[in-house]
Amino acid sequence: MAMTPEGKVKKRVKAILDELKVYHFSPMQNGMGRAGIPDIVACHNGKFVGIECKAGNNKPTALQERELNRILNAGGEAFVINEENIEQLREELIWMNRQSRDDLL
Repeated sequence: MAMTPEGKVKKRVKAILDELKVYHFSPMQNGMGRAGIPDIVACHNGKFVGIECKAGNNKPTALQERELNRILNAGGEAFVINEENIEQLREELIWMNRQSRDDLL
């Protein structure tokens, strides 16, 4: 079965998270959970991270935007990632590593 464009973005995001040793999982989307939750939930250096993956010019739905904003308002990090900005995610996570180390000094 061919992978969807969004599925390819998710696969690349997960590879970056694995490479940087970031704990992550993809919540089940079976109707039993909360609507609008991010595609990937992670914890990086003790910080909650929500990642919504999109393909092309697709944008998050209103429910997804609400959940991403709730994460930000609670002190977490939230990203909307597509093929164009996927490397920015890597850079942000590396920056978060540096910030965490600087906080210890």
